[in-house]
Amino acid sequence: MRLLKVATCNLNQWAMDFDCNLKNIKESIVEAKEVGAVIRLGPELEITGYGCEDHFLELDTINHAWECLKDILLGDWTDGILCSFGMPVIKGSERYNCQVLCLNRKIIMIRPKMWLANDGNYRELRWFTAWKQKDQLVDFQLPYEISEALQQKSVPFGYGFIQFLDTAVAAEVCEELFTPSPPHAELALNGVEVFMNASGSHHQLRKLDVRLRAFIGATHTRGGVYIYSNHQGCDGGRLYYDGCASVVVNGDLVAQGSQFSLRDVEVVVAQIDLEAFDFNFNLHFHRDTNFVAV
Repeated sequence: MRLLKVATCNLNQWAMDFDCNLKNIKESIVEAKEVGAVIRLGPELEITGYGCEDHFLELDTINHAWECLKDILLGDWTDGILCSFGMPVIKGSERYNCQVLCLNRKIIMIRPKMWLANDGNYRELRWFTAWKQKDQLVDFQLPYEISEALQQKSVPFGYGFIQFLDTAVAAEVCEELFTPSPPHAELALNGVEVFMNASGSHHQLRKLDVRLRAFIGATHTRGGVYIYSNHQGCDGGRLYYDGCASVVVNGDLVAQGSQFSLRDVEVVVAQIDLEAFDFNFNLHFHRDTNFVAV
């Protein structure tokens, strides 16, 4: 039996409140490790807060995010647990909305968002660039202070997944789930079994039902586990985030956090039998999707 314990969370983050946000992130990691989870997923742009708006265009916002990440990686927070942190990253002259995947005090890879939310209340194209290079993982040179502190010069950057001995894990960021060709479809055909969706989804009437239908549909026909994390509360902008972090396995909702909670940190945990979806298309590879072996 191959058992995997995962943790996802609702966090009450505040735009540009780096100290508060970092405190909540660390608390969520502690709670995840206390119950034996080996994967911890946090919300989209959790380090800075989602609603920073034009502050995303300021270099200080990016630098402070890296400082927070360095603080986490220099401690024992990521020892023995794969953590996905949401933060903005500059590569070249472009800003990207990224998930930074870390394990054992190292950055394993950086996954930039490929489909940006730019309708209704969302204006991500104002601040970020969508990542379009799906055919390769490129080297990303870490900022000097981060590189010196971590003794790590560069990391893979782009669209791909992480291959472990027992399973493969990939990120699918918020809006990407709702696109005509969501990444999880292709990733599942390449043997990925665990999907992590970091989101910044505000409350809207019946929107939770739309999300759940999407999570369930993503794993109903392909198998696998879909982990969803969200903000909760108001982070200083015009939106109210309703939480509801969830874990779906083979099309069944197995764990869900509360909606409209007043708690700053809420961790949702689920233990999954990987052999329950061992059929997950491992013999039907679709294409040579990029991966990082750990």
